[in-house]
Amino acid sequence: MVLSFVIPAFNEERYLADCIESILKQTEGREEITEIIVVNNASSDGTREVALRYPRVRLVDEPRKGLTFARQAGFLASRGTLIANVDADSRLTPGWVDRVLRAFEANPKLAALSGPLVYCDLARSERLLVRLFYFVAWMTYAINRYILRVGSMVQGGNFVVSRPALESIGGFNLGISFYGEDTDIARRLNEVGEVLFTLDLKMLSSGRRLRHEGILTMAARYSVNYLWTTFLKRPYTREHTDVRESSGA
Repeated sequence: MVLSFVIPAFNEERYLADCIESILKQTEGREEITEIIVVNNASSDGTREVALRYPRVRLVDEPRKGLTFARQAGFLASRGTLIANVDADSRLTPGWVDRVLRAFEANPKLAALSGPLVYCDLARSERLLVRLFYFVAWMTYAINRYILRVGSMVQGGNFVVSRPALESIGGFNLGISFYGEDTDIARRLNEVGEVLFTLDLKMLSSGRRLRHEGILTMAARYSVNYLWTTFLKRPYTREHTDVRESSGA
């Protein structure tokens, strides 16, 4: 079982090194069963140069700007049976790789595994609001998956998919640029296998988008797009704001 990390990166020179370092730390001694792919997604800063500093990192250039273009390019370039989709402004929490490998080894029907983001640079009160949002989101996910049996949920930037499952649904939906891309992949993967969202698989991430647009605004926006994509099979919000700080969303 080979685990491929795919990191989409558009102007991420500020965060990318920390993301790569966190993966290298947990995959040391596992070089034969892991790989790291950085997808340079039309960056105009030093993102490409940061990736090239690491011998274990394979660089893929995707000139078409867009998250799903980058995820698909990384998927097609990967060799893993499992594809870990990690955002460039994120870092693995301790034991992340072990939890992923154990989960897929224990359940051959598992098509995707995901968990929440922990925004380590937000104030305590803001982190509490995020935790409340994830509690409500998990309850909604549980109702949709186990009662209504429509769709499932993964968190963009913290989800691992089975290669056979992803191939069977034709990969990522290139018609979705940002909002709803994770819900769309969860909905379609749920038709071919089990999609599990667990609060135990946490990922550290930057809270820059939440700071820029506001936690309540983002909670409402993600909720609407989750429901819209689950039931209507398309996102409600078609555009998104680039919130990268200086040259470094």
